[in-house]
Amino acid sequence: MSLLDQIESFVSLKTPAPKISFFVVLLLTLGVAVFATQSDEFVASDAANDWSRFRGPNGNGVADTFNLPSEVGPDTNVIWATQLPPGHSSPILSEGKIFLTGVVEDDLQTIALDRGSGEIIWRQTAPSHPTDPPDPRNNPASPSPVTDGEIVVVFFADYGMIAYDVDGNELWRLPLGPFDNIYGMGASPILADDMVILVADQTNDSYLLAVSREDGSTIWKADRPEAKSGHATPILWVDDTGRTQLLIPGSFFLTAYDVSNGEKLWWVSGLSFEIKSTPVIHDGMIFVNGFGSPMQQPGRQPQIETFEQALERDVDGDGKLSAEELQGTLAAGWMGFTDLNHDDAFDAKDWAYFKAAMTSTNGVLAIKLGGAGDMTEQNVAWTYHRAVPQLPSPLIYEGVLYMINDGGIVTSFDPTTGEVLAQGRLRGAVDAYYASPVAADGKIYFASELGLVAVVEPGGGLDVVSVGDLDDLVYGTPAIDDSRIYLRTRNTLYCFGFQ
Repeated sequence: MSLLDQIESFVSLKTPAPKISFFVVLLLTLGVAVFATQSDEFVASDAANDWSRFRGPNGNGVADTFNLPSEVGPDTNVIWATQLPPGHSSPILSEGKIFLTGVVEDDLQTIALDRGSGEIIWRQTAPSHPTDPPDPRNNPASPSPVTDGEIVVVFFADYGMIAYDVDGNELWRLPLGPFDNIYGMGASPILADDMVILVADQTNDSYLLAVSREDGSTIWKADRPEAKSGHATPILWVDDTGRTQLLIPGSFFLTAYDVSNGEKLWWVSGLSFEIKSTPVIHDGMIFVNGFGSPMQQPGRQPQIETFEQALERDVDGDGKLSAEELQGTLAAGWMGFTDLNHDDAFDAKDWAYFKAAMTSTNGVLAIKLGGAGDMTEQNVAWTYHRAVPQLPSPLIYEGVLYMINDGGIVTSFDPTTGEVLAQGRLRGAVDAYYASPVAADGKIYFASELGLVAVVEPGGGLDVVSVGDLDDLVYGTPAIDDSRIYLRTRNTLYCFGFQ
């Protein structure tokens, strides 16, 4: 049975049409125009150079600025440092302000700081309905805010979405959840065409939601039944017709949607069953990485028997397989991840997902953009399967593709051919990595879990210029703008640059 057949055993790939509100129908009827640039790199509507969403302009991690420091540290090139409550969200920039989120006990906080001084300007607290603690690498304040310079939207899995103006006045709130993700939720909202877009990939009832920027009312909602575990924040692409597409990697598939109505346009299979990173676009292709576990390396995938064969262990004859009946098997160890209905037993649907997950493949895929329907055969340009990241997103800078895996191995590629240019650990910065790399001004910044910040020369050679030690945990991705780099540790937000 092929992987697609296995996936269709636990979900229909014939996704129902998205639910569209009267509001969007009215917009289309009145002929409201949407203006966008026709290029691979979607140009957001926020102020020039502002790092206004997770990982900056369209999530690519690259800023157009200059005069950045080639070395950073707690006492090196620090303009200011401000103590903050814990949180894993990344700093977001707009004009003179910085926005991020944090959590103090059960208080979910949205915080605005002055970019010049680091002074906290305002702080708002959201209602909280605490759920089970997420994976230690996650946090109730993991998703990053998004802004267009007029509004700031935040998402907390323990509440939902809230919008403020840039002065901290609440505009609207939208309770969501409870959510069902073994690791907790991690995708950040984005803004597109006067809508706020949120991906909610979870064990059951995954969906893509578009709400009005003005009042939070639902414009459309599209189900994503194949997506079972993911944290990817979407990116935007404008095709040759001027239509803006929403590109989202999830379990097994990269999927493109029409941003105006949520219609599923095209997709590519071959991704891991778990996707946690945000893709990047370059020269007509999208690059996405996914890693499930070491068992999903090519040639290492376990042979999983059919459910009918496994039922030979069904001692009580109830048509399901309990953990006790599966004792000593691989399936027993994976039950907590693949038992879709959480009844501590595998039924046929659970087993189909378990089998599909185990036979999926870790890898980075280079995928040509565009098409209609299943574009797997036509669009996959190349794949690579060694040292693939689980959490950090890829980076393309000065014509070179970089990725750093959770264990700290960096690989650089020719993005057109997939040729490996270099691979290795960063000298002086050997550690685990969860933040994504960012780049500007001829410098690439890698921030490790323990706070080692390596500055690397571009060109694909992995030449380390400097390593600074912030001596604190780092999970958020740095932000860059206007000759400054903003980096959040567990307890502090740093602004680095030259005075």
